[in-house]
Amino acid sequence: MGELLFKAKKRNWCGLPWTFTTYSFDDERIFIESGVFTKQEDEVRLYRVLDISLTRSFGQRIFKMGTIKIDSSDKTMKCFEFKNIKNPKEVKEQLSQLVEEERQRKRITGREYMNDHEHDGYDDDFEDEHHFQ
Repeated sequence: MGELLFKAKKRNWCGLPWTFTTYSFDDERIFIESGVFTKQEDEVRLYRVLDISLTRSFGQRIFKMGTIKIDSSDKTMKCFEFKNIKNPKEVKEQLSQLVEEERQRKRITGREYMNDHEHDGYDDDFEDEHHFQ
């Protein structure tokens, strides 16, 4: 594992880090660790990230927090969140930049990783019926 570039605990509704979930990432992977008695660790390679978005509810804005939603082509972690984290805009931008750098480093194009991802609600037969090329 490389040097961590970001590490933060999920925060509760009022911004205090009194939870048992930790989010982190290095220059190649995203990590989510959760649990007290039974620990669960998940990771996603940065080049598998398809989309990153930020939502900030009114309550989150009051406490200067936000939730980063990540969509990936990973088999076990297709969609996941960094929920209630501080400085969410900066974290999202840093993560987005790292994803692009990792894709360039591995020479992965949009077509390669999009074809590997199954989109819910996408109808493959629709294209066939309407003769889209």
